[in-house]
Amino acid sequence: MKPRSLLLPCLAVLVLGACQRPPPAPTEQRPEPQATALRDAVNAPLDKARDVQATVDASAAKQDADIEAATQ
Repeated sequence: MKPRSLLLPCLAVLVLGACQRPPPAPTEQRPEPQATALRDAVNAPLDKARDVQATVDASAAKQDADIEAATQ
């Protein structure tokens, strides 16, 4: 056989051998939980401020009630 007559079948085998089925799509998985240290570090002062504000509001309400009771 001539080298040219072998070239076409060899190329066809290489091309067809390279064709494969695509890998199956991965199943839906929930993402792994991320570290929450940064979020906690940011939210800690905000939570503390909310607690302090609630205390201040309660104290102001009590003081207003005491003043109202004293003026009557």
